[in-house]
Amino acid sequence: MNKQQAEIRISHLSKELMQHNYRYYILNDPSVSDYTYDEMMRELRTLESKYPELLSSDSPSQRVGGIASSSFEKVEHKVQMASLQDVFSFEEVNAFITRCKEQLVDPKFIVEPKIDGLSVSLEYENGVFKRGSTRGDGFTGEDITMNLKTIHTIPLKIENAPSYLEVRGEVYMPLKSFKQLSIAQEENDEIPFKNPRNAASGSLRQKDSSVTAKRRLDIFVFNLQNIEGKNLLSHKQSIDYLNSLGFTTIDQSNPLSNAEEVIDAIKRIGDERSSYGYDIDGVVVKIDSFEQRDEMGATMKTPKWAVAYKFPPEEKETILKDIEVSVGRTGVITPVAVFESVHLAGTDVERASLHNQDFITEKGICIGDTIVVRKAGEIIPEVVRSVRHNENAVPYKLPDVCPVCNSKAERDDEAAALRCSNPDCPAQVEKRMIHFASKDAMNIDGLGTENIKALHNAGLINSVADLYILKKDDILNLDRFADKSADNLIKSIEKSKSNSLDRLIFGLGIRNIGIKAAKLLCEKFLSIDNIMNASAEDIEQIDGFGSVMAKSVSDSFKEQHMKDLIERLYKYGLNMNYETKKSISNIFEGKTFVLTGTLPTMKRSEAKALIESFGGKVSGSVSKKTSYVVAGDEAGSKLDKANSLGIAVLTESELIEMTEAETSDNLGDNKNEN
Repeated sequence: MNKQQAEIRISHLSKELMQHNYRYYILNDPSVSDYTYDEMMRELRTLESKYPELLSSDSPSQRVGGIASSSFEKVEHKVQMASLQDVFSFEEVNAFITRCKEQLVDPKFIVEPKIDGLSVSLEYENGVFKRGSTRGDGFTGEDITMNLKTIHTIPLKIENAPSYLEVRGEVYMPLKSFKQLSIAQEENDEIPFKNPRNAASGSLRQKDSSVTAKRRLDIFVFNLQNIEGKNLLSHKQSIDYLNSLGFTTIDQSNPLSNAEEVIDAIKRIGDERSSYGYDIDGVVVKIDSFEQRDEMGATMKTPKWAVAYKFPPEEKETILKDIEVSVGRTGVITPVAVFESVHLAGTDVERASLHNQDFITEKGICIGDTIVVRKAGEIIPEVVRSVRHNENAVPYKLPDVCPVCNSKAERDDEAAALRCSNPDCPAQVEKRMIHFASKDAMNIDGLGTENIKALHNAGLINSVADLYILKKDDILNLDRFADKSADNLIKSIEKSKSNSLDRLIFGLGIRNIGIKAAKLLCEKFLSIDNIMNASAEDIEQIDGFGSVMAKSVSDSFKEQHMKDLIERLYKYGLNMNYETKKSISNIFEGKTFVLTGTLPTMKRSEAKALIESFGGKVSGSVSKKTSYVVAGDEAGSKLDKANSLGIAVLTESELIEMTEAETSDNLGDNKNEN
């Protein structure tokens, strides 16, 4: 592969990985298995290593992983919650051990299971649990304190604790709890979570903590992030200490001396994993000594003193009976393999996505082939390869027309996809309506997948606009609805008219535009008219937008069917303007504040809201860019750092005095104007 080819491949991999990140971390709906994701990331890193001039600062390889959700308050981590370098063979484990031994004197290693859950930070002040947050992107996460408090194995108060303690743990759903939840969801006609990891993640993002409490989550603490008032020298010592404080800590080996001992420990965990009451997706190998960890250092993304060994997925041979095609919301025609049922990772599997024509061609797949399938990451079935063809086998080729509406199928080279060219295709229409009504879009209660299909099949809705002319009597003619459910649906549809504009923009299903991008669009242009009239160049000026995203928005609103849809939604009274929170004044514009310690009268959230209402920004860490530190009782290290850097320190009363003076001045000005 030459440099030009590598550049094209890097661009393609980057786009796919960013989309997979979004679906995995925000939607809790992974589009590929962990194993496939890991392989794509390894390929990207290999190409970027070979051609370092093609490495960009926004590459997925430079990110820790996720994106902080807008559903919860942001938390800036004091200590980065980094991800680990993945390895997939014992040869790579041995290479890691060798590197450590070359740089360190007699290093010792700890081996422990890698829990497949959601990584969180737990912060304690004087033994009291003050805040819990998700990893997010490693630097900024989400405040989920109230939901974490529902997990009984998280101590709310610690005896004989240090003044400040931060630990990292993995929240998971025990397999028993997951089974019970899945049964309950099916009985309630809900879509079950795909796996325990998704169940844990979705449960922690519940706005109602009582729902989280019912999910019976658990946690293993596996790392000491930060501590004040106690000196600990090793990982083993820190885990023993955390265990003594009442934390449930991850099982681990005793310190090991060489690669042979480490690999034996990995094999033992692999042999025993089926007996665990929870899912693991690998094993973590880490240096025990904290001093030696500092000596090894870290890259921008991962520490050099640890690796995560990923278990290879189970593979089985079967016969490919047929290839079916489905049409998605944006018109993408996706081939699906239908094969003789095989038992993988605890379930029977008989279908798997074949992604696109390029994938089929590359694998040389023919109907009737003996194929190898696996449930990568024990989650999503996938076809690995074709083993052998039957006599006279012909490679499969996707149809030239849409299988639903018979419209011409057009090649989208950028996405390596085949698309139906008809925006009125019944399959696209139905899936667009499902997306429009979804929780993150217009959030229309009672309008799930099956109800939309029923309404569509009955001819009552053929566009999202048709939802707003539905009558109760029309709905009652369907078997799925009784008087109360029909009435509730009509009320929910009516309520959605007043939704924030960003929900509507996301609900329109514009290609490449997710929840965050929709919000950024609205913050920039403030109305749907302004968005529709904006050029691609104007849209690209938004921080976080690239040329592809900008073109998607611009092209979408130029299409006649979109113009017609917006006109109808206007007619039916949907909100088409975006309301932003206005500052009381701008006296703090360009100023960054850090809050530390316990304030006398205000919660930190209240102080943050006050600062922001005057145009200021609140950060979680002190740096040279900090304008003010607002300090309360037991301020700790942030106050010390502020003093060392010569940053102005305010009391709560001094902060209030600054805002009150400005408010008084503004009132006086207004009176003079009258």
